Amino acid sequence: MTISLTESAITTPTQLLNTSKGKFAYRVLGAGQPMILLNRFRGTLDSWDPAFLDQLAAHYQVVTLDYPGIGRSSGTLPTDTQSMAESVKAFTDTLGLQQFVIGGWSYGGIMAQAFAATYPELVAGVIVIGSNPLGTNPVPPEQIFFDTALKPVNDLADEMILFFEPASQISVAAGERSHERIAQRQEDQDIPVTPDVFPLYFKGGGDARLDPYHNREKLLTTTLPILVLMGDHDPSFPVENWFPLVKQSKTMQLIILPQTGHGPQHQYPELCVDYIRAFIERKINY
Repeated sequence: MTISLTESAITTPTQLLNTSKGKFAYRVLGAGQPMILLNRFRGTLDSWDPAFLDQLAAHYQVVTLDYPGIGRSSGTLPTDTQSMAESVKAFTDTLGLQQFVIGGWSYGGIMAQAFAATYPELVAGVIVIGSNPLGTNPVPPEQIFFDTALKPVNDLADEMILFFEPASQISVAAGERSHERIAQRQEDQDIPVTPDVFPLYFKGGGDARLDPYHNREKLLTTTLPILVLMGDHDPSFPVENWFPLVKQSKTMQLIILPQTGHGPQHQYPELCVDYIRAFIERKINY
């Protein structure tokens, strides 16, 4: 495995890895216990806030990747959670990782859950950020999410709706700072996702709702520790959908940040990393 140790996520280089499931574009930052981060709808390697990655990389080896068919990765975006889990496993197997923390934001949070349910022996812990539980959930997304997320190009005003809380001056100010941090990367940039790929994401999300592999049930009975980080007003994945599962699960912890939208780790990168570190290093022995 080639490891790139650089000062910041702003400059860490993109690498390419040939696997049994095709070529993956990825970046590695930091050293220590491996942590794989799966991305949001339309997300690429450039979509993560570098402050969040840098804070994590001070303690862990953080690996971000493009899904098949996204960015510089070859192939086609899988449209079911089983195929996505298999693709991610091909990636981690080729890297030579035997056990790691699996995390994901939004769409990536769904796929991280699916991976953990499918390959629990590889997982040391699960981190879900701004996402839904697998299976059918009672509270639907808000229409404003679809109206904004499906635009061919999103501007700063769209980001405030999608990832922050427009009604909060605190959140808006944090969103502007996060946008500026992400924009600092000027070289070795990734390839944006185009609208023709959007339907593939929605097919994958539909498969996660149907959950034909009973992954929701597997995670409710798992011994794997699961941390869920949510904003109190997430227009795409309402936090209320987690309440029934927290009562049923013996290993799940739910943290809700106030005046926060879909991207709590971008609004509060240091705080979210503090929560993640405490979860990993001081988690209950289930």
